[in-house]
Amino acid sequence: MTGTPRVAILAEGLFTRMSAKTAIGVLRYAPYEIVAVIDSTHAGTDAAEHVGVGRGVPVVATVDDAMARGADVLLIGTAAAGGRIPDEYRPILARALERGMAVWNGLHERVLADERLAAAAERGGGSVRELREPPGELPIGGRRRPRGGVTVVLTVGSDAAVGKMTASLEIVAALRRMGEKVAFVATGQTGIAIAGEGISVDAVVADFIAGAAEQMVCAAAEHADWVIVEGQGSLTHPGFSGVTLGLLHGSAPDAMVLCHDATRRTMKGYDMSGLPVRPLRELIRIYEDAATWTRPPGYPQARVVAVALHTGNIASEDPSVALSAIRSAATEVQLPVVDPIREGTRGGDRLARALMDARGRDPATRTGP
Repeated sequence: MTGTPRVAILAEGLFTRMSAKTAIGVLRYAPYEIVAVIDSTHAGTDAAEHVGVGRGVPVVATVDDAMARGADVLLIGTAAAGGRIPDEYRPILARALERGMAVWNGLHERVLADERLAAAAERGGGSVRELREPPGELPIGGRRRPRGGVTVVLTVGSDAAVGKMTASLEIVAALRRMGEKVAFVATGQTGIAIAGEGISVDAVVADFIAGAAEQMVCAAAEHADWVIVEGQGSLTHPGFSGVTLGLLHGSAPDAMVLCHDATRRTMKGYDMSGLPVRPLRELIRIYEDAATWTRPPGYPQARVVAVALHTGNIASEDPSVALSAIRSAATEVQLPVVDPIREGTRGGDRLARALMDARGRDPATRTGP
């Protein structure tokens, strides 16, 4: 496919705030046109009615409806348990491939591993872009460092799906408004779909996660003074902590922004066991401590300099409830606490200022790996 893509998002039966994370991120941040969302259960409505973003993007029933609006790419916009393609999606994907569309897939299961979908692609000439496909060769981490004078920032989380990509992109936008040279490092499928490049670190063999992060950071640092790295998972999540640690050590950040959902009480996927989300002050200590493990003596310590608080799931319609949650968290951690979506550009600017203030307090040049 050549030219600017015109994308339809596949979210059949799952176009909700809780299940359409990729769809929401792309609707909010994609630099290309989103022409439709495919979900036959909501056909005839507007995307913003269901997920709060994408006003003016119609929800349609079929691939043919989306193509009639000019779509030439079909992006899978939801995530299923285990990363498998939902059975309900397979005939829709087959139709897209038969009609020559490009399919962008961020799930772990590869589209063309399904023989029926591979046959449909062969018949119609459709193509597949696997967003989670890592490069063939990656280095082991700890061998390279970015050029001097670059500030690397990593968003880290209290849990999975708490707004790390969102905070990263809002920080990027805010720093650019301030005239700074900034690069965004995408490390997950949604970030890659938005940025057009990156490595999905949760699909990388464990030995090379740190190396993949290091490689991306060093490349980004060649043309930027700020490198903002999209975080993944959480050090305290039993399923994702390995990926989180590899990304933390490979990116070797100078500063971190802790991301948290104000309504989250138990870890994602562990509601039944009651595994609690750790207090923010404890999480700050955990991340700052873990960041030191691979650093030589005398290397500047990476600090959490702000908290990005997701308040969008607070049920109350009264905005003062969310603002109270922000103030309470700020009192707890004694750091700037911001909801960059609720507060708009002002919130992103506050996060960026916190990072610039932290850099001003610690002007040390990198001396370690």
